[in-house]
Amino acid sequence: MTADIEANLSALGITLPEAAAPAANYVPFVKIGNQLFISGQIPIKDGKISFQGKVGADLTTEDGAEAAKICAINLLAQAKAAAGDLSKVRLVKLVGFVNSTPDFAEQPVVINGASDLMVAVLGEAGKHARSAISAGALPFGVAVEVEAIFELL
Repeated sequence: MTADIEANLSALGITLPEAAAPAANYVPFVKIGNQLFISGQIPIKDGKISFQGKVGADLTTEDGAEAAKICAINLLAQAKAAAGDLSKVRLVKLVGFVNSTPDFAEQPVVINGASDLMVAVLGEAGKHARSAISAGALPFGVAVEVEAIFELL
């Protein structure tokens, strides 16, 4: 990683975890040409699933944003595992899924937790296109899942 990215992570108090192994019959990432597709990451921190429940019922919007931030950290861990160095990637798109109640309408605010972290860590290379989608349920009952597409530089 470049010194800037390492400094950004350090300033945020973040140590990237080991990239998680898939939980089913899929791969954590696929490289095609100069594109890197990373499978959806859930809020696993210190090896444990966190933030289970529905945003808008069991969890607040702020809880959801924190869950999205953890998902983004896990996406960065996968990107580093795939590219070898985060200075070799540029984020193109995030897709965030929020396990929320039918009347909850703050999915974009929740997924800002991931978007804001990407820009804070990667700088200009972290600015991206994005979708924020409500989901009736997510794996293991988690509040948020986020996937990403990166460009390999």
